[in-house]
Amino acid sequence: MLTVNVNFVSHAYPIHIGAGLLDRTELFAPYLKGSSVALITNATLEPLYAARLKAALAPLGKELIQIVLPDGEAYKNWETLNFIFTKLLEAHADRKTTLIALGGGVVGDITGFAAACYMRGVPFIQVPTTLLAQVDSSVGGKTGINHPLGKNMIGAFHQPQVVIADTALLRTLPLRELAAGLAEIIKAGAIADAGFFDWIETNIDALNRGDEAATAEAVHRACGIKAQVVAADEREQGVRALLNFGHTFGHAIEAGLGYGAWLHGEAVGCGMVMAATLSQQLGLIDSVTQARLKQLIAAAHLPTQAPPLGNERYLDLMRVDKKAEAGQINCILLKRLGAALVERVADHNLCAALTASVQPDAVVKPNA
Repeated sequence: MLTVNVNFVSHAYPIHIGAGLLDRTELFAPYLKGSSVALITNATLEPLYAARLKAALAPLGKELIQIVLPDGEAYKNWETLNFIFTKLLEAHADRKTTLIALGGGVVGDITGFAAACYMRGVPFIQVPTTLLAQVDSSVGGKTGINHPLGKNMIGAFHQPQVVIADTALLRTLPLRELAAGLAEIIKAGAIADAGFFDWIETNIDALNRGDEAATAEAVHRACGIKAQVVAADEREQGVRALLNFGHTFGHAIEAGLGYGAWLHGEAVGCGMVMAATLSQQLGLIDSVTQARLKQLIAAAHLPTQAPPLGNERYLDLMRVDKKAEAGQINCILLKRLGAALVERVADHNLCAALTASVQPDAVVKPNA
């Protein structure tokens, strides 16, 4: 087992990474202080993993509240959040009830937001089951739901007690979900560690086939990068914004196509190519750097050309972004591989990048 520590001033917690962690009672025991625990998962994962987690929790003698959500990004909304609250209230969950998120980014985000809001804050544990959730969404305390006008626009910062990333759960991950997770791993190297980016290029074939040693190394290194960044800026007032490389374009793709048409990692992968193209057009990086990033995104079986939503539609969606200020669009751009910056970008520059990036025929479900 590998462990990365996230060291906030107010709250530190570990990220445990390794195979078979779902079954280890001792990893959960220190964080379950109350008499009850709420296991929140979705309809796809419940028959796969819920029994194992319940068996691990059984020796602790806690009352178990199980809440099963519908599966999909389209359900990361107010209705599902209120469903969780109703189930917690019906079960008389109290302020010491710990919520456990067993699932990918959707389950983790909405469970974390429910934990932030229920009785003004209860503890929760992240048990991410997808590669993307293990390296990104489970770490750093961002929680929330989507709004029809923008992704993750309603939420709260609420840190988990612990993240338990069982890499053995990735063995059953569909190839499309695996590729989506690789997007966030590539992002970590692109913005913060050129040596890690080189390592990903060298090991992309092993990562594509789910090699356990390579995957564990990638998760460990990507989590280490994110832990360092978020610990320095818990509420995204500065350097943490760099973790959104590819996300301004990517969130626009997700919202414009309808949540769930592209996976988050697919949209971010394409968004990184678009951001690198913009970086090149603005003279920040050269064509070789842009090409390396695009080639690696393609090698990870992620889309590199964006769907044709229309430039004005893209701009409207990008203005509904947490980094936008007074209607002006801020983008995360590359200075070089391993370094990034936040830059306010004029509409005409964004349109030039969009024109260079958009694919004439819309792709609804890449790699489906």
